[in-house]
Amino acid sequence: MKRLLSLLFLFALLAAGCAPVATPTDAPTQPSASTETAMAVPPTATPEPRTLTVFAAASLKDAFTEIGANFETAHPGVMVTFNFAGSQTLRTQLEEGASADVFASANHTEMDNAIKAGLVQDGVAQDFLTNKLLVILPANNPAGLVSLQDLARSGVKVVLAADTVPAGKYARQILDKMSQDPVFGSDFGAKVLANVVSNENDVKQVVAKVQLGEADAGIVYVSDAVAAPELKTIEIPAELNVIAKYPIAALTQAPQPELAAEFIAYVLSPEGQDILAKWGFSPIQ
Repeated sequence: MKRLLSLLFLFALLAAGCAPVATPTDAPTQPSASTETAMAVPPTATPEPRTLTVFAAASLKDAFTEIGANFETAHPGVMVTFNFAGSQTLRTQLEEGASADVFASANHTEMDNAIKAGLVQDGVAQDFLTNKLLVILPANNPAGLVSLQDLARSGVKVVLAADTVPAGKYARQILDKMSQDPVFGSDFGAKVLANVVSNENDVKQVVAKVQLGEADAGIVYVSDAVAAPELKTIEIPAELNVIAKYPIAALTQAPQPELAAEFIAYVLSPEGQDILAKWGFSPIQ
């Protein structure tokens, strides 16, 4: 009996030694907050390229080019493309099917025509600056012009924008005013027009003619003279001058209506107005 108990005890010890031993394992870990954030936020996406197309009067070229560059910087992925020309040319292009987002005209006539054609919704256009005109002369002033009266002198070569161009219309309005002033004489305007050797499609072409010495004088906007500081100028008194008001509006079929609204808002902002002032334009009175 004693021997039997000993054998049973020995058998129990052997059985315990053969039992499997549990292997310790690491407790499951929760992802850290930074890991969760990394998994939840996708990599920074490249902004989708977008193009904003602006049709603007030729006299706006220098100021709007700077405004466009600033707008692109503030809107990654956006490229601003400009079409600068006489306002009447731009309006015609739009009527013929050209695509654009914004139209900025140098007068109300062309904006009104755009509204009549359904290109711009009535009541949307708003004035964003004013401009005045002056006389520009070549840097060496070969004709020796010193006063406005000299424009009527025989043999003086004058270049104007065509009478269909806002700047050309304004120039002729100024000549009409001068002709009503006894200081100039009733035939002053007719004499100056008789000296016109070229009627240009936009005001920048007038500037170019004078810069090249192909004309002794031209009538352009103050802003054009600021952009061409090498030229000499003769100011036109306020009572004889014309205040040109420039309207701007988004097109009814603008491919990028939201960008168009943002661009116009920037033009009207203090920063946009400061840029326009730097280039010789004046705020709306």
